[in-house]
Amino acid sequence: MLYSPIKFRNLELKNRWVMSPMCMYSATEGVPNDFHFVHYGSRAQGGTGLIMVEATGVVPEGRITSKCAGIWNDEQAAAFKKIVDFVHQNSETQIGIQLAHAGRKASTWNGVQTDDETSWETVAPSPIPYKPGERTPHELTVEEIKNLIADFKNAAKRALEAGFNLIEIHAAHGYLIHQFLSPLSNIRTDEYGGSFENRIRFLIEIVEAVNTVLDENHPLFVRISADEYAANGWNLDQSVELAKILKTRNVDLVDVSSGGNIHGAKISVFDGYQVPFSSRIKKEAEIQTGAVGLITSSKQAETILENHDADLIFVAREILRNPYLAVRGAFESGQECFFPHQYERAKK
Repeated sequence: MLYSPIKFRNLELKNRWVMSPMCMYSATEGVPNDFHFVHYGSRAQGGTGLIMVEATGVVPEGRITSKCAGIWNDEQAAAFKKIVDFVHQNSETQIGIQLAHAGRKASTWNGVQTDDETSWETVAPSPIPYKPGERTPHELTVEEIKNLIADFKNAAKRALEAGFNLIEIHAAHGYLIHQFLSPLSNIRTDEYGGSFENRIRFLIEIVEAVNTVLDENHPLFVRISADEYAANGWNLDQSVELAKILKTRNVDLVDVSSGGNIHGAKISVFDGYQVPFSSRIKKEAEIQTGAVGLITSSKQAETILENHDADLIFVAREILRNPYLAVRGAFESGQECFFPHQYERAKK
């Protein structure tokens, strides 16, 4: 199954390998550069079915750091187009972009909130810092929430103009949308806080807005943290219910990660530790899912797919170590996988 194609709307991926979105902290004013060109271009040459470009800010204040990528203006979109065009012209890989807003976890460097000329005011659903001692984030007004929904829509429109094949909304890892989902970081008393239905409203309205600029050739993924490992916090049961609703809102896949919203949460990490989350969401919500989290080999990936625990395999650190992960797995198993014609002599 690992090297079988799969379709989302009309978009076909040649195999189930996905390069997971990973921040590179190397942009200038949100503009990707030659490093990003080489970084993403090399993974496309490695036969990966889909590349997901790193968390990309929909507004300047939405970046995790001052060196994170953005797509709130045309200069950034034009720089991304150069990368996207190369991927399309020189591989069979599809390429998507993860649209993000870091919320209260913005304006940091090496995980520490900055307090210098590179800093800015952070925002959140409620005035609760991520860590003790950090600046209290500004509590978003309803008008500001509506403006951010429009920002996600406009960013998606720019991404399509740059040639991206699909959009992923980042609702995981303790960033702004996740902050709205969790009752531990969202203590609002208006229509965006309180009940489960109110806490998911921000994400649902973003999904609906982004879908207005998509078509049958451009799917929509959503990344969530299935569990935040904290008492009375966001958990797997709520993730299943959210996934059921996302399916009715024309979301094509839930990219299942975990954690990130509660400072100091205890997480037991081991190979494939998040796969059970993906499996339960896939089976109970009857939606396609992506598995991520210390997946390092073709054999491990194949087993996940054969057990129907996921539909796509998202790989992060391992594909940094080995850009040709998909090709090497195909060599070992005798499967077909894209390999640059310039490198044909290396197949024998």
